[in-house]
Amino acid sequence: MNLFLLAIDWSQIGKNILNFFSELVVSVGMKLLWAILILFVGLKLTKLITKQMQKAKWVKRTDPSVAHFLINFISITLKVLIFVSAALVLGVPATSFVAILTSAGVAIGLALQGSLANLAGGIMILLFKPFREGDYVESGDVSGTVQDISIFYTTLVTPDNKVVHCPNGSLSNANVTNYSQKDMRRVDIAVNVAYDADTEQVKQLLIDTVSGHEKLLPDNPPFVRLKNCGDSSLEFTCRVWCKTADYWDVYFDLTEAIKAKLDEAGIEIPYPQMDVHIKDAPEKDA
Repeated sequence: MNLFLLAIDWSQIGKNILNFFSELVVSVGMKLLWAILILFVGLKLTKLITKQMQKAKWVKRTDPSVAHFLINFISITLKVLIFVSAALVLGVPATSFVAILTSAGVAIGLALQGSLANLAGGIMILLFKPFREGDYVESGDVSGTVQDISIFYTTLVTPDNKVVHCPNGSLSNANVTNYSQKDMRRVDIAVNVAYDADTEQVKQLLIDTVSGHEKLLPDNPPFVRLKNCGDSSLEFTCRVWCKTADYWDVYFDLTEAIKAKLDEAGIEIPYPQMDVHIKDAPEKDA
């Protein structure tokens, strides 16, 4: 036993172990260095590419919402590729890596069903463009000016300056009214007058009143007709056309002007009322 121990060259074993660990450290260190280099250079290049894309002429000619979406999508895709490349350099097997990504993708997909629906809705909105940034839209009980269309949410600013974040999945599957898509809009004003008013006089008064507004479109003459005989008043409808940007100015101006003209002409705007007729019951014979 002693002779066997003496025969072992301990110095050589120590050198072999030292060489093994040295090669291991060098190999792992080089892989780690390459991975860090790939991450550093890749992220820098991604940042540079996104900046150059923002300055590109074709991006400036593209709809801002679409351009913003494409730049974000390309940036995320490049970053994923960079991290995958760094992992492969570190020695992660490609098959194992693909299996991990697949499993993670399924788990994330199940957990983020709503978010994926919003992503798909965002893509549909950007492709079919039912509205764009700056449009005034209404969907359900929410309305406002479109401030931003991102991948998952569309941001609206209401007339009273509230910010509403609407999920793109809901917007892509709901009825959306776009008030800004057309250059002109029709203004409808309902006018109720008493039954003893002269119909032709009211019609002419309304036409004269609305025709003088400077923001009406000259190619579309005002339309005034008796719409309905209501329970307590005659209901007239007045329709005029104006530019979309002038809608509310025209609406409020004409409403005030019509009220003033009716008062000036002595035409009554009645309150809701009901006539009740009481009929005496026949007297019974004593």
